Amino acid sequence: MISSDEILKAKILVVDDCVDNVELLLAILEQSGYDGATSTTNPAEVCELHRVNQYDLILLDLEMPGVDGFEVMEGLKEVEKYAYIPVLAITGQPNFKIIALEAGAKDFITKPFDIVEVQKRIHNMLEVRLLFKALASYGKAQEKLALHDALTGLPNRRLFEDRLAIAMEHSRRIHRTTAVLYLDLDGFKEVNDTFGHEYGDKLLVSVASRLKIAARAEDTVARIGGDEFMIVLAELATVADVHGPASNFVRVISEPYFIDGQNLNVTVSIGISFFPNDADTVEALVGRADKALYEAKSAGRNRYRLTAL
Repeated sequence: MISSDEILKAKILVVDDCVDNVELLLAILEQSGYDGATSTTNPAEVCELHRVNQYDLILLDLEMPGVDGFEVMEGLKEVEKYAYIPVLAITGQPNFKIIALEAGAKDFITKPFDIVEVQKRIHNMLEVRLLFKALASYGKAQEKLALHDALTGLPNRRLFEDRLAIAMEHSRRIHRTTAVLYLDLDGFKEVNDTFGHEYGDKLLVSVASRLKIAARAEDTVARIGGDEFMIVLAELATVADVHGPASNFVRVISEPYFIDGQNLNVTVSIGISFFPNDADTVEALVGRADKALYEAKSAGRNRYRLTAL
């Protein structure tokens, strides 16, 4: 539910070319307890103002010289990020009511104003608008949770595979190489067994942070579960270009960690595969990197191995 306090703090824009009407509506809003109301007598400003301020409600006169309210609503459709035009149309023409609703307005009030009606329609529209925004934000939060690791905030396997598919397609078009790095921490189980899972979780967060810092901005660093991470290095000119980043990842992960008074040490083994050299599907490419990771582990850990061509 939306609280009364949230409604009264809503951002409201009054748009009317008549100064007297603007002053009257602002007075009604102030009397009702709203403290976030502003106004303009220039309808040409409305879209840009909304782009910047994202109003919760726009009280919009439909009959204005130059740019009328219907034109303003068309423009608002391009800048309203929630796809919900928060317009309460103002009209003195009864035949404009249905047209206004068809144009995107969510409700209307008529001139001359009935103050009680104006107050009620404003309150009801704000309640719906704020609830709509809350649900949209909740949906985005749920989507983020579905695509990101809850502990580290990194992309999870699902998002990683989507990013990898995009990188592969881009590499195909520009005739470049994409590398998949499959990382597994050496000695992580010993940290969990010796110090407990709380330390293990904090160590994973620290590892994730180091990987993000060491990677390029355009690379994808993901945690796919446990102490396993994956990295997409896109747009490499040649296979040889992976050696520098891979060596750097091994180095930065092997540096000591100091967590809650304890010195913790892990290293990392990395298996690396390449598109298009090794495989042309996400699943096969990950599988080849996993095989190379096993070879890195078998060779003594704390190193990386490329797929054997």
